[in-house]
Amino acid sequence: QVHLVESGGGLVQAGGSLTLSCAVSGSIFSINTMGWYRQAPRKRRELVGTITTGGTTEYPDSVKGRFTISRNLTENTVYLQMNSLKPEDTAVYYCTAPSAGWGAETRDYWGQGTQVTVSS
Repeated sequence: QVHLVESGGGLVQAGGSLTLSCAVSGSIFSINTMGWYRQAPRKRRELVGTITTGGTTEYPDSVKGRFTISRNLTENTVYLQMNSLKPEDTAVYYCTAPSAGWGAETRDYWGQGTQVTVSS
C-alpha cells in the first residue's frame, strides 16, 4: 500500500504564496506518477499538476506559471509551491499516486486533503 499525508494548508491573502507537502510512505517504488488535485465546494475535483518519476511536470492552464510541483527523493516528499494565489484557488488540495501499489493492492491512492483558503 501507499500512504499519502498532505500538510501545509492554511489561510493566505490573494497574491500570496503557500507550499503544500505530501509525505509518501509504503510501496514507494510502485509509484510512477504523482499528482495534486483540488476540489472547491460544489465543484468537481480538478487536476492541479503531475510529476513523473523522471521529474517531468505538467500543469493545466489555470495554474501554469503560478504553481510548481517538486520532490525530495531523500525525504520521500512531493511539494506543491503555489504563488500569486487567487481567491478561486480556494479548495481542499489532495495528493494522489495513481495506479500505485503491487498486485492486488494496485489502485489510486489519495491523501486526506489539506484546506487552502485565499482571501481577497
